[in-house]
Amino acid sequence: MALPHNHWVLTFVCPDLPGIVHAVSGAVVASGGNITESQQFSSADTGRFFMRLQVQSEADRATFEAALAPVVEHYGMTWRLDVVGRPLRTLVLVSTAAHCLNDLLFRQRNGQLPVEVPLVLSNHGVLRDLAGFYDVPFESLPVTDPASKAAFEERVIEAVDTYDIELVVLARYMQIISPELCERLAGRLINIHHSFLPGFKGANPYKQAHARGVKLIGATAHFVTSDLDEGPIIEQNVVRVDHTRTTAELVAIGQDEESRTLTQAVKWFAEDRVLLDGARTIIFR
Repeated sequence: MALPHNHWVLTFVCPDLPGIVHAVSGAVVASGGNITESQQFSSADTGRFFMRLQVQSEADRATFEAALAPVVEHYGMTWRLDVVGRPLRTLVLVSTAAHCLNDLLFRQRNGQLPVEVPLVLSNHGVLRDLAGFYDVPFESLPVTDPASKAAFEERVIEAVDTYDIELVVLARYMQIISPELCERLAGRLINIHHSFLPGFKGANPYKQAHARGVKLIGATAHFVTSDLDEGPIIEQNVVRVDHTRTTAELVAIGQDEESRTLTQAVKWFAEDRVLLDGARTIIFR
């Protein structure tokens, strides 16, 4: 028997009440759907219920949405319906560090990361050739003062509108995002930073870390908010190191962790596996 040709991903958040799973499952069956993946979580902290489903169905979007509508209304759900595996339209912002951008574009080209990158924006021109290697358009606008910073962010907003961007990734973009842009892109702006913050700030954190004999190197990918580097965490990784490591080796290890941590966060977000629960995230792996 041939499988239904539509494969939907459904995520929703609502107050945690009895009967939710039964009601959603009934709506799926009513639309001729078959659940191929299901994950759920009840938050004791916020009293909210989170769920992610993948559903194969012969129903088109309108039919499937109509079957879900009574359940959505009854439980007051915030929900999203999309096609499994659809590439997410993603804008990448960079400065001069190449490792995160290279990993994102490499995995996107190889089909390992479900994103579509129509543009890379930078405050430097250093990574133009790297973007060109992957046939991705690249623009650079210098950020040297408040006026040029505002102009850069205006270009970000323009690009978001022009390309119908669904996610903006700061792939080692070394500028603080204004509160206004944070608000505009809330819930769809992801950053990566090394694990030395706030202890080792400035231009040479790995040199400081080496001098202090750090034993752990890691990276954190998180949503960007107006509170610098304090947004809801999506993914973190860490590697143990020792006194034998040079500063250059620490940098290389740190860049590897930043790349894989950011790429994983982007992948989960693109697959609708990241849901917000206040100041933290629910990740359906």
